[in-house]
Amino acid sequence: MKLWRNGTICDESEAVIPITDHGFLYGMGLFETFRTYGGKPFQLRRHIERLLAGCEELRIAYAPSAEDVARAVDETIRANGLHDAYVRWSVSAGSAPLGLPPASGYERPNVVIMAKPLGPPPAAPKELRLLALRRSGPEGIVRRKSFHYMNNVLGKWELASRFASPSAEGLFAEASGSLVEGVVSNVFWATGGTLYTPSVDTGCLPGVTRDVVLELARAAGIPVEEGWYGFEALAEADEAFVTNSVQELVPVGSLFDDADAVRRRWDEAPGPMTKRLQSAYRSLADRGEWL
Repeated sequence: MKLWRNGTICDESEAVIPITDHGFLYGMGLFETFRTYGGKPFQLRRHIERLLAGCEELRIAYAPSAEDVARAVDETIRANGLHDAYVRWSVSAGSAPLGLPPASGYERPNVVIMAKPLGPPPAAPKELRLLALRRSGPEGIVRRKSFHYMNNVLGKWELASRFASPSAEGLFAEASGSLVEGVVSNVFWATGGTLYTPSVDTGCLPGVTRDVVLELARAAGIPVEEGWYGFEALAEADEAFVTNSVQELVPVGSLFDDADAVRRRWDEAPGPMTKRLQSAYRSLADRGEWL
């Protein structure tokens, strides 16, 4: 694999950072994942805005332009002989003395962009399985897409231990039982013509695709509610789907509780609202609204 590191394309074996980087020592780093269409990153400005808001909170001095990031992504994709790709853009705090950082923060972050081929689109609706593991709270006021990813990894491992299908996604609830998000997705469902999703106040990631879907729904006149909901609200829904920036909108075909009992199967998946929002989302990409 060829990587873009601090402005230079290099081999994977050469893409090293110092052992004193606080991304390694203390998890002080952020990342974005997205895909390209026609070689161009989709909704890049939203990803930049989210990452830079995180950099401000972590006091990492980093503020590239959309054009700079797009150029670096293009160089990375071309270096790997790809046309379209799954892209990960990581910003690690950089080297600093051992110990917690001073209030001044970090002045020289390490930035890495990686690309790999896109996997095939999901061949079937997903299984959505409630996890026994609870969702951890955000490290700050809002959940950032940070290097603090252990909760997600443990959730993925729990899912694997339960012999879920390859299409399965784990569903997190927070300590009191309210639904939060998937391991790598935001979750939506429709009941009686209204679209529901957990509020960011639950601690879910304010996903880029999540925000786009909410905007598309409101523009289409679909009533939208963001709030605190229990598992039963999802189990009683007319349809459901999950979102992320690589897989887009993926319908849910079956819902399992944390004892692996099937609580709902949706025979029509994707449902009518999911289809409508999938079509609207795809039209954005077809119109070339990359930045």
